[in-house]
Amino acid sequence: MYKLFIKKLPNKALLFTLLACAVNVTHAKKIDLNQEVKISSSRTAADLKNKIFSYIDNVVITQGTLIIHANLVQVISQGDNGDKVYIAKGKPATFEQTLEDGKPINLQANEIRYEPTLNTVVISGNALLRQEGSEVSGSVITYNSETEYVNAESDINDQVKTIIQPQTQSKDEQ
Repeated sequence: MYKLFIKKLPNKALLFTLLACAVNVTHAKKIDLNQEVKISSSRTAADLKNKIFSYIDNVVITQGTLIIHANLVQVISQGDNGDKVYIAKGKPATFEQTLEDGKPINLQANEIRYEPTLNTVVISGNALLRQEGSEVSGSVITYNSETEYVNAESDINDQVKTIIQPQTQSKDEQ
């Protein structure tokens, strides 16, 4: 596996350059993390001993500008400070958030793993990231809102696909 990575290193460097152009990602709204989390679902189950809460069917989670839609969400509390990991599943599950610059970012995949304390969202299985008409798709996409880093990977027999929309010209430039 490492040999495959090393052989494709020049292509990966090009991919990261394309990703930087394709998705002008900025920090997610920090104020969202200070907002209450609201969860609605058709059913709820809890494994109190292991601190795993499951929300089943028609799940909607909101926290400030963040919205997650899924068929199943498990919220796992970790450590003594109660850090939470959200694992959402659906066909597709979706993750939307308004960034600090006011632009929305939309993620969708069969599985979304959101770790707010690490500022990361990992989407897998038909993963798609959209922003301002541009998009990146692959098997797994990792997005870090703190570092503004996006990494997209594909299965061995597939490729990461990137669509970059042209920048619109202002009236003064026309």
